[in-house]
Amino acid sequence: MCRIRKHNVIVAVLSSLIIFNGCSGTQTAGKSSSDKPVLMPEIEGQWWQVAGSPDLGELTSQKQQPVDFGIWQAADGTWQLWSCIRKTKCGGNTRLFYRWEGKNLTDINWKPMGIAMQADTALGEQKGGLQAPHVIKVDDIYYMFYGDWNRICLAKSDDGKTFTRVLNEKGQPDLFTGPYPHTRDPMVLVLGNTYYCYYTGHTTNEGADFCRTSQDMRNWSKPIMVAAGGRAGGTKYSAECPHVVYRQDTGLYYLFRTQKYGRDNISSIYASADPLNFGVNDDRYFLGTLAAAAPEIVKYSGQYYIAALSPGLKGIRIAKLKWAGP
Repeated sequence: MCRIRKHNVIVAVLSSLIIFNGCSGTQTAGKSSSDKPVLMPEIEGQWWQVAGSPDLGELTSQKQQPVDFGIWQAADGTWQLWSCIRKTKCGGNTRLFYRWEGKNLTDINWKPMGIAMQADTALGEQKGGLQAPHVIKVDDIYYMFYGDWNRICLAKSDDGKTFTRVLNEKGQPDLFTGPYPHTRDPMVLVLGNTYYCYYTGHTTNEGADFCRTSQDMRNWSKPIMVAAGGRAGGTKYSAECPHVVYRQDTGLYYLFRTQKYGRDNISSIYASADPLNFGVNDDRYFLGTLAAAAPEIVKYSGQYYIAALSPGLKGIRIAKLKWAGP
């Protein structure tokens, strides 16, 4: 459905603007199997607030909470932040997407832009079920991966602001679902000619991170369980918001998974030479933890930044980030 750039072009683009989730470690950095350093992300300086709990008009609820979000730079240079707002009055599963816009990544209190998207039940989406938008740019097109409560879905945009669902042969926006129920929290990493889509789901007793691959964003491989259990826990919410970044300087893939939101929020970091194996009930790849939920990292003009949910779940904040070596 689209032309994929060659790997060397992708690397050049990612060197100027990288979007992925991340966590700051609490363990001492070590060495990889190739004797390259295992770098640990660390928060540098103070957080600043970029978004709060928005005014949704008649859909506003005193209990609403901004949760899983995506952040990227639009075609006009402005910064876009879309968040899933849960516990609203939209009905169903109570979730919708709201948008903020900032002129600069370092600005505080970005401009509220209104409700960006709601579930379309005519297209098979669950009412109030929108979750975790994630955007990548391929050539001049922006692609948004999101959950509709049961499925991973796709939308696209020319300007990075207004998105239209990409419908399949059945007239629906879904790409895949399962193997665990409540398929959600997609993140896509582009490596060479392949898209790696990481996501989560849970059974009654277990949450796990999965990955599927594709060359065209339409046909996806069977799921591979890439992480579950271990020190991060084996509950149904112990593998939230999986996100992976490849660091060429270490030769490692870094997986970040969130275990808890709110005041006691925590995420775990793993590093592996294999993008499809971060340990299932196996902690050999575990590096450390960060007191933050659903973190997302942006590299812009040579500086790393981390965005995450506020501990009180009333907004989204950003801080500078550095990667520490041994």
